[in-house]
Amino acid sequence: MSASAGERVRGAGASLGRAWGRLESDQRLAAVASLLLLLSMFLPWYRKSETAVVRGHLDSISTSLNAFSVYSFVEAAIFVVALGVLGLLWARSERKAFHLPGGDGSVIMGAGLWTMFLIFYRQFDRPNSSGISVDVSVNWGIFIAFLLGALLAYAGFRIRAAHRPEPIADDVPPRTGETVPAPAAADPDQTIVARGRPRPRAPQPDPDGQLSFDEPAEYRPPPR
Repeated sequence: MSASAGERVRGAGASLGRAWGRLESDQRLAAVASLLLLLSMFLPWYRKSETAVVRGHLDSISTSLNAFSVYSFVEAAIFVVALGVLGLLWARSERKAFHLPGGDGSVIMGAGLWTMFLIFYRQFDRPNSSGISVDVSVNWGIFIAFLLGALLAYAGFRIRAAHRPEPIADDVPPRTGETVPAPAAADPDQTIVARGRPRPRAPQPDPDGQLSFDEPAEYRPPPR
């Protein structure tokens, strides 16, 4: 491995570590369930039994098949669901701001329930078998995938119950508070009078043309 390839691998590992650290515990549970659901598709989902003539006598041959060996709409839908949930969680870890109908929890819970329905449907609509003496039955791997779909639905339910707000992107400016209107300017004609102090009276014009001021009343102590 060249130095540049090693640096890319280390950079990808560091990026995954940072993304994992930004996720909440419920989101990590959903990520683990989705990743394990993808890996479960390599487990034996089906068992193909066929009868063949071996050395002059009939013999039964059994073969295990994973989800990719009999790829159909069901397996493709489960594969897309698991990748979609991982992509959603990756976008949230990168603080991508977008809205999903019902929120992330409802979408992830719906993805888990949809996976469970598809696997349950596969119990009745099994892969087509070629040949008269060929029988295809389900194997233990498909039940593991069913349980992982239930785990994914549970993780989505926990995310939905947490009511976490959608992240705000780093490049979005913070929302400014509402501006408070400045107080109206005081009327210059109004006079502010201190409490307990009489309002000064304006000078009254004298009939002779001179201004006169009222003399203050003589102070008299209150009777005892």
